[in-house]
Amino acid sequence: MPIEKPADIAPSEITPPELYARRREFLKSAAALGAAALLSPLGSGSAARAADGDLKPTPYKDITSYNNFVELGPGKTAPAQYTGQLRAKPWTVAVEGHCEKPGQYALEDFLAPHPAEERIYRLRCVETWSMVVPWLGIPLNKILPRFKPTSAAKYVEFTTLLDPSRMPGQKTRLLEWPYVEGLRMDEALHPLTLLATGLYGKELPDQNGAPLRLVVPWKYGFKSIKSIVKIRFTDRQPRTTWNQEAPDEYGFYANVNPNVDHPRWSQKRERRIGDFFRRDTLPFNGYADQVAGLYADMDLKKNF
Repeated sequence: MPIEKPADIAPSEITPPELYARRREFLKSAAALGAAALLSPLGSGSAARAADGDLKPTPYKDITSYNNFVELGPGKTAPAQYTGQLRAKPWTVAVEGHCEKPGQYALEDFLAPHPAEERIYRLRCVETWSMVVPWLGIPLNKILPRFKPTSAAKYVEFTTLLDPSRMPGQKTRLLEWPYVEGLRMDEALHPLTLLATGLYGKELPDQNGAPLRLVVPWKYGFKSIKSIVKIRFTDRQPRTTWNQEAPDEYGFYANVNPNVDHPRWSQKRERRIGDFFRRDTLPFNGYADQVAGLYADMDLKKNF
């Protein structure tokens, strides 16, 4: 079966402003009435399911209390305990490597002049759980060209803040700090790749990667590096944290693939937070039509 040509972002992936405004009004009303049950998967009606399909957002409480962010603490619930400790303002992003405009940029200048937009993306973690998150952010392909990467730039490397006083998990030897991730240039410039600055219409909480994180929706969650302080254009594949830590378990590409099992568990099924039953894992996390063409000549079992 031939791989389909990458397409533009499906309309269902971007929330129209009028729908987003109505949802914000609904959330305000729900909070005023104490109707939190309306936001749970069991409380949604047929109209919501018809509008969102399988992209119905996971409740805000779950998104912000069940996280992988080992810099703030181990396990899924520990990161939320450190909210406020990160002190994400002011924030600076360094741009380095093969580009014509390197430098230290205040976050506001780094993101300008593009306004944030909302996109509802599936988030699939390698531990076989998943969420649907209404992110606020700016497509990376609107930001990177401003720094004029040269023809030598084949990859983009991202680095997380290194500061144990603000990130207590970095006082441990769990990983070699700071956390590093990377993408090929064509992956970084794909229209789906997002630099997220918020979720559910609010600024990113610490536990979700404040103030700036990567979102690559067709890859496992560990690729979506949090609290970014440095972006480097490089001619070599970056030495990414989990790929160096456990290369037999965490590949550089980390594309969601139900046919490539983790050495310790199957990736064929997943449990969406809030659901009782598991569901089938979708190739490329459901974004195959848009991104499969990036890997048309690759063996995805070897390049996992």
